[in-house]
Amino acid sequence: MNRFLEEMSGDSGADEAFDDGDWDTVDGEDNYDWEAIFRLPVFGRMNAFRISGDLCHFVALIILLRRLQKAKNAQGISLRTQELYLLVSVTRYTDLLTTFYSFYNSFAKLFFIAVHSIMVYMIRWNAVISASYDRVQDNFPSWKCLVLPGGVLAALTHLISGEWSGVDLLMNVQELLWMFSMYLESVAILPQLSLLRRYRVIENLTGNYVFFMGLYRALYIANWIYRAYYEPGYRHHYVVYACGILQTALFTEFFYHWLVSKMRGGELRYGDEGDIEYDCDVNEMRTYENSTALLENSDIRTRGSSSGDAQPEEEDLLVV
Repeated sequence: MNRFLEEMSGDSGADEAFDDGDWDTVDGEDNYDWEAIFRLPVFGRMNAFRISGDLCHFVALIILLRRLQKAKNAQGISLRTQELYLLVSVTRYTDLLTTFYSFYNSFAKLFFIAVHSIMVYMIRWNAVISASYDRVQDNFPSWKCLVLPGGVLAALTHLISGEWSGVDLLMNVQELLWMFSMYLESVAILPQLSLLRRYRVIENLTGNYVFFMGLYRALYIANWIYRAYYEPGYRHHYVVYACGILQTALFTEFFYHWLVSKMRGGELRYGDEGDIEYDCDVNEMRTYENSTALLENSDIRTRGSSSGDAQPEEEDLLVV
């Protein structure tokens, strides 16, 4: 089994207690091994770190999707990052068409593709939401600096690794696309982080989305370490490790600012250079209802801009 299939299934080929179907006597006793339950065919062979990482991934996407649905506003959200994540999902999960691993595995892959597709559609084509999307600020050169280099690195890695030898064309294409998705996912958050740096204060729900996306990958690193120690026959994927560490490292500074804001109960600031702000007190966005009310006005202003627009007085700000 090549590394593409192992990573997609979460299975290193090791023998498990469920191979004989006697799932209620895993430890030789008549009780339940809850970690082992997640290795039933419904879930595939998974551990608590991977389950936790996937839950964080689910939570992050649901938070952002609900924010778009409730607030009808895309301020502070990078369409470029969502398009990159959609490209990651589509290129990584080509095995949906060829291989079945478990119900959970298939559901998760379809969920990620569907949610990213919906969010890209909402930001790009929904009339109300698209009107609030700031195309000028969301200008990270993602295709030139992220997609193209990722494709080149994937091709070189695939060629050097020798994985293509003795494998049919379909498997070669899947392996190449999977490698590309690993490189691309490691940097796909950059447009979103670049956009958030330009905001003086970050809206609460978008901040939570970014935090859980970073936590998801950090937990996957723990998943890889666990599997390396406890799964006999587990094969190390050093490119995957490097991509995971890079991806988590990109979130490190944001983690710090997010945790500080939560401990102090104050505003979420990502760096000090941001000069874009909402026409309201975004620090009060703590519920979906507040977010909806506060984001009804999609206009944003930039301090010190040359437009000559007067800054609103404090009493003009919407207070919830």
